[in-house]
Amino acid sequence: MAFTLTLTACNLFPMAMPDDIFNSVVRIHIRANSNADIDQAIKLKVRDEITAYLSVALQNCRTKNEALSVINANATKLEEIANNTLYCNDFDYSSAVFVGKSYFPEREYDGYTFPEGQYDALIIELGSGTGDNWWCVLYPPLCLPAAEGEAILESSLTDAEKAKMIEHI
Repeated sequence: MAFTLTLTACNLFPMAMPDDIFNSVVRIHIRANSNADIDQAIKLKVRDEITAYLSVALQNCRTKNEALSVINANATKLEEIANNTLYCNDFDYSSAVFVGKSYFPEREYDGYTFPEGQYDALIIELGSGTGDNWWCVLYPPLCLPAAEGEAILESSLTDAEKAKMIEHI
């Protein structure tokens, strides 16, 4: 599965210009409460719950605007998921969910560089949100985290459909 997603990532943006990338993707940014080991661990549990939910919710999206619409429509549910994960793991702080522009540093996803800059994003802040964070690409559903072998989102789109979806870039 990770190999397939790797090939997909390479084929999605073969010659895209950076400005087009900013206008073509939706990213996710989960900010941990702090850098304490326990806060970093719960950040990953929240990530797993959120991405499991979004993998289903976004599976039929064919455009960035459709993805943003689904994310916005589910913002309250996403906050409930994050808060429930925190509560069930005995944390005394809550989350806040925002959809908007967020700064991301340059990031390479298996050979393709996403330049630093402002991207449309789902932002999930846990507690104070001052700890190390995790980010990824929600749409198109690349979501290839830095950790090897971690494929978070899977899509019902074929590789050919994904490539065609953004070939205008």
